[in-house]
Amino acid sequence: MRFGVLGTGMVGEAIADRLVSLGHEVKMGARDPGSPKAGAWAKKSGPRASGGSFSEAAAFGAVVFSCTLGSAALAALEAAGRDNLRGKVLVDVSNPLEFSGGTPSLFTSAAGDSLGERLQKAFPDTRVVKALNMINARVMGHPERVHGDSDVFVAGNDAGAKEQIRAILESFGWKSVVDLGDISAARGMEAYLLLWLRLSAALKTTDLNIRVVR
Repeated sequence: MRFGVLGTGMVGEAIADRLVSLGHEVKMGARDPGSPKAGAWAKKSGPRASGGSFSEAAAFGAVVFSCTLGSAALAALEAAGRDNLRGKVLVDVSNPLEFSGGTPSLFTSAAGDSLGERLQKAFPDTRVVKALNMINARVMGHPERVHGDSDVFVAGNDAGAKEQIRAILESFGWKSVVDLGDISAARGMEAYLLLWLRLSAALKTTDLNIRVVR
């Protein structure tokens, strides 16, 4: 299967690495089509890996992962191109974090808003699924880094898109994929990051996740 990954940072590289390791073809997209980071990743990752611009990655992938900073997500998707994203599943991994006040907060702090919803509203012809934003990049594709089974969550308006992403997450090794409902559930998923940051500081590790105990 072909995937586009928007973003050359730690998250984008972690997702792209895992997809390539599973035998998929991946094009990593950057704002600059000649991005040294995207080129270096493609060179080290083998024949199924390539680099390009945001628009080239979006056109290439049957499924597209949005892995940029939350503050850059909308601009990155605009650069990727509406026609290149129309009808496709877009996995929103980003978070609306800002640090301007010293203590981390969300720039979507107004009631009834989330980054996932903003992306879906801006791109109504794209099937947005919020996923993996609650987990450290190293754990996203390797849930075994956290001892014992834990949960990963998805949210989105399109049931078929969520099932497609469920299958991908299961191929990553996730045994429990919890569907939280429509894209408005992204509000809670994104807000959890504020707790996650405190947990990782208190426990002195980023290899952590949560398990819902019933």
